[in-house]
Amino acid sequence: MGAVPVVDDNSGSAGSSYPPSGYGTAGAYAGGGASAQPSAQGQLFMQLQQMQDEISRLRGIVEVQQNDIQQMKQEALDRYKDLDSRIGAGVAPSAPTANNSSSDGAVNAGGTPAAPAGAQAPQASSEPGDPAKEKLYYDAAFDLIKAKDFDKASQAFSAFLRKYPNSQYAGNAQYWLGEVNLAKGDLQGAGQAFAKVSQLYPKHAKVPDSLYKLADVERRLGHTDKVKGILQQVVAQYPGTSAAQLAQRDLQRL
Repeated sequence: MGAVPVVDDNSGSAGSSYPPSGYGTAGAYAGGGASAQPSAQGQLFMQLQQMQDEISRLRGIVEVQQNDIQQMKQEALDRYKDLDSRIGAGVAPSAPTANNSSSDGAVNAGGTPAAPAGAQAPQASSEPGDPAKEKLYYDAAFDLIKAKDFDKASQAFSAFLRKYPNSQYAGNAQYWLGEVNLAKGDLQGAGQAFAKVSQLYPKHAKVPDSLYKLADVERRLGHTDKVKGILQQVVAQYPGTSAAQLAQRDLQRL
């Protein structure tokens, strides 16, 4: 049986024309014979270009947000590193100092908030002093800092200061109350705690550090007018201390 010739059903009156109509559309496009297809391709190209522009814009927004997040993470990391370094240096409480000194040694000249009206040095606790018990109480509060349980640490140091206001560890407890409040993000509470170190324990070894940290809190609160005065006070009144060195560095940056 002979092969059946293939015939295009759409050839119509074209007769023996070859190739059949519709064949070689790309050629027709190249010659400008079909306007629909290049228009569709042009629209597709424009859509792709718009998508690329939008992706570039979104990438820019993401990069800005990532930079902001990284900056916040770095600030938080610096804060915790500072706290950890102070924890390492402060595990052994400072030697007892004159915690009950009169208030005439309180620091006010450099912009440090003055003690509230009627504020007095801590009164003797109703409970007899027991250095061993006080140390256990203080160490328990300090262990909460090491565990980074700042909420409970804040409560523990506050309770310690109410119970043992004249303890040899009271000045340290007041300072660390400021540190844990700062770690919690409670700037108002931190500032009050740091200020009370110089107000209630003006001769304590923690006074220079507490004033330097108070300047940092004031900076975070936006009270830039107070920061310089406090830093200058640290440099002038406590030369040779690490706090004075840090204060001098910060003054140069202002």
